Amino acid sequence: MQYESSTIESDGRLLPGEVVGPRRRGWVIAAIVLAIAIAAAAWFFVGRSGDAAADKAAPAGGSGQIPTVTVAVPGRQTIQTILSGTGTLAARREMPIGVVGEGGVVTRVLVEPGDMVRAGQILATVDRSVQTQTAQSLAAGVEVARADARIAQTELDRAAQLVERGFVSKADVDRRTATRDAARARVSVAEAQLAEARARNQRLDIRAPAAGLVLDRAVEPGQIVSGGQAVLFRIAMNGEMEMRAQMSENDLARIRIGVPADVTPVGTDLTIKGEVWQVSPVIDPQTRQGIARIALPFNRALRPGGFASANITAGGSVAPLLPESAVMSDNQGNYVYVLNDKQETTRRSVTIGEVSDRGVSIMQGLEGNERVVLSAGGFLTPGQKVNPELTTLQR
Repeated sequence: MQYESSTIESDGRLLPGEVVGPRRRGWVIAAIVLAIAIAAAAWFFVGRSGDAAADKAAPAGGSGQIPTVTVAVPGRQTIQTILSGTGTLAARREMPIGVVGEGGVVTRVLVEPGDMVRAGQILATVDRSVQTQTAQSLAAGVEVARADARIAQTELDRAAQLVERGFVSKADVDRRTATRDAARARVSVAEAQLAEARARNQRLDIRAPAAGLVLDRAVEPGQIVSGGQAVLFRIAMNGEMEMRAQMSENDLARIRIGVPADVTPVGTDLTIKGEVWQVSPVIDPQTRQGIARIALPFNRALRPGGFASANITAGGSVAPLLPESAVMSDNQGNYVYVLNDKQETTRRSVTIGEVSDRGVSIMQGLEGNERVVLSAGGFLTPGQKVNPELTTLQR
């Protein structure tokens, strides 16, 4: 086997003329690899040591690693207790109207569902041709009775004049007086019979007993109706409606008569003001719910039988109010983080009250003048130093 001739100088380079064998070349390669490995190990060790030293020095070197948190002073404000419920709409006082008189054939129907009517307004009329003739006959009888009474009075007056002259006896005057009294009585009877007939005829008109909103009509012209027949009209007295809100047993116990409520019919964005006028004295044993009846004024958007939701104001309290992000909980209960004078976090146990869209009311644990961490509390620990950024809560 041939090898190139070379010479190795004192600095390790090969010079021409010297022969280098395979063993010697292997030693050279191994030395180079070892030198590279030592350099890599030294770089890794020095780099890690520098990072560790930098990490240890960071907290003492500045505030770059101290977290910034948003804090606020909640103060104290009046917080209303709002109870929510759902239920159906109905007439507060529904008046069923039927036939009052003898009845007959309906000739006209004068109202439609949705119409407002006044007290005494005619809703429908019944044929009265026969009854009218009867009333006319009785009216004629009244005139006959009055004529008889006038004749009897005239005869009595004449007899009274003749008795003084002795032409008529006292007994004859007494008889004429009795005749006059009987004639007057017959006039009264005839007038009473006529008034009765006219009253019966008036009852053939189906009238509204009070002002209100017509909810239902169940009669048409040509229909034969009679006394005691089924209801022909339904009217909501004065157009007043109500919502029958289904409430849980606990919520119902907190509601008092007269408290305000906001009712929103389904399918609308309309909010109608009302108030609770009756609280059910009975709880359904199956659902454990009762009914709070909310009185509502007349509004076309309120349709009996429809569905609605209600927010009932059951009371109020004065307490701090925080956003939900500020209140946390664990096995020890609900708590918030407040800052001390050293800008360090302190855990404060709290008792929460009402939870609404506005936030969470704090019933115990805060006075309202503390700086409370609003967010990122789950990443903090008690005693941790922070950079506070003060903000103002919306009222």
